[in-house]
Amino acid sequence: MNPYCRAILFAVAAFASAVRLPLFAGRTGEGPRRPHFADVAPRSRINYFTNNNYTGRKYFQQPMCGGIAILDYDNDGRMDLYFTNGAKLPELKKEDASFYNCLLRNQGDGTFRDVTPEAGLTGSQLDFCYGAAAGDFDNDGYTDLFVCGTRRNTLYRNQGNGSFVDVTAQSGLDKQPLNTLSIQGAWFDYDNDGLLDLVLSNYTLWTPELDQRCSKDNEEIYCHPKIYVRVPHRLYHNLGDGRFEDVTEKSGFSKSPGKGMGIGIADFNDDGWTDVFIANDTEPNFLYLNQRNGTFKEVGLLYGVAYNDEGATVSAMGCDVKDYDNDGWVDVFYNNLMGQIWALFRNQRGKSFQYVSPATKILLMSGSRSGWSNGFIDYNNDGWKDLFSANGDVDNLSPGSQQHDTIFENRDGKDFLDVSREMGSDFLRVGFQRGSAFADLNNDGFMDIVVTSLNQKPRILLNSADNGNHWLLLRLTGHKSNRDAIGAKIKVTTPSGRTLYNHVTVSVGFMSSSDRRVHFGLGQETGVASIELRWPSGVVQTLTDVRADRILHVEEPH
Repeated sequence: MNPYCRAILFAVAAFASAVRLPLFAGRTGEGPRRPHFADVAPRSRINYFTNNNYTGRKYFQQPMCGGIAILDYDNDGRMDLYFTNGAKLPELKKEDASFYNCLLRNQGDGTFRDVTPEAGLTGSQLDFCYGAAAGDFDNDGYTDLFVCGTRRNTLYRNQGNGSFVDVTAQSGLDKQPLNTLSIQGAWFDYDNDGLLDLVLSNYTLWTPELDQRCSKDNEEIYCHPKIYVRVPHRLYHNLGDGRFEDVTEKSGFSKSPGKGMGIGIADFNDDGWTDVFIANDTEPNFLYLNQRNGTFKEVGLLYGVAYNDEGATVSAMGCDVKDYDNDGWVDVFYNNLMGQIWALFRNQRGKSFQYVSPATKILLMSGSRSGWSNGFIDYNNDGWKDLFSANGDVDNLSPGSQQHDTIFENRDGKDFLDVSREMGSDFLRVGFQRGSAFADLNNDGFMDIVVTSLNQKPRILLNSADNGNHWLLLRLTGHKSNRDAIGAKIKVTTPSGRTLYNHVTVSVGFMSSSDRRVHFGLGQETGVASIELRWPSGVVQTLTDVRADRILHVEEPH
């Protein structure tokens, strides 16, 4: 795009934000009202806040703090919340409770109880932590946790009695090149053997002694990522006995070093094998296509997702990979910092991707925002996946650096409308937002949002669920496939002939892990004509005449 035209677009976006006007015309009164969000965190005693130990000295990792995992750790049918936290710098120690990680148990009445000590998840022996990934790696029916850190990553095994135990050493996941900093982990079954494997997005080599100091106009700033070295992302194969094998070399992952942030897990070419997208900060993004023989081929450039439309690298942060236009092919989204365009790529039938940020109006709406975590969620249950972003600049050196979150409403899979101003005052709280994760926390069929912000308490944003639209929530259990059913693909056909698509994944956004249950908004339709499930094992299962407004548990046929 012509730089002059781009400057005009950013100016328009900044003006619209400053005067608190929507960029596009809103509703004219027809149709159901839009749901909005209310923060219920103040109802609970939550001591946790995202503590990145900012004291004026700017360390490289301080902006990347506040990972989230949503999981039902005690199998009571209610989704619980886990948060990671920072550490004192440069010592890298969680020297007091203000740096502890946190597990909140969903009480089922709109409140949450801190159960971190009894669960063994304070992380007091860990250092500065980043992303959290929830998954049942040993198929025992209890969800485990993997936490990314600065000097070590940690695997916690759920013991099934409300507590977790650190099994990192015996699992082999402590074997990583010295000083490698991992930002996010994602569970998936890349070889379809029924066991969850683990991929890590690694950023650089870092220790306090290696930290660089940079300044501008005699003021300390965070150094540009370009001064830090690239490192390969890593892949670990689940051996099935509690141990993992590092297959980074023989899988082909070692051939493409980057600076990894968000991870997207999906079968992009619909061949029945799960692929991996990784957003890289100021480096080309990677798309690893599964070669079905234990190896991957990096095709980001070939498929058109490595760069933006001008062939430039950007500050790619969080990402999500979902089918936003319901054509049966998984698309790619990632967000960037202010002055850069958030990128939406439409899947061209598994052969390439088309950059559609301008056509979908995302270009105009995103220029004045710095987005970190994000996710496609159908917040209003109309059957179209909308786009949420947790926003806030790197630090406070630029005007408008503290920002509110955004929701871009999906209009029939063609374009998006910024409806953030209608989401309520709690949604519009400004800050340096970082992690975000999504779940139906109160099991009412409408998706809720959890967001962390630097040096603030998290927001637990419950959806008002007041527009009358119907829904279906699917909880899948694999048998031949991995128990979490990650990688399962779902096609829903409604009585009116609409087709809706989604797949099971928990890796969404930045440093975060969402509810593995799969949500479908159904609009005014009160039932589903058919559900086609394609399990990772290859089994195809069809259900017919399913009523709406329910949580449906489906087990893979034995």
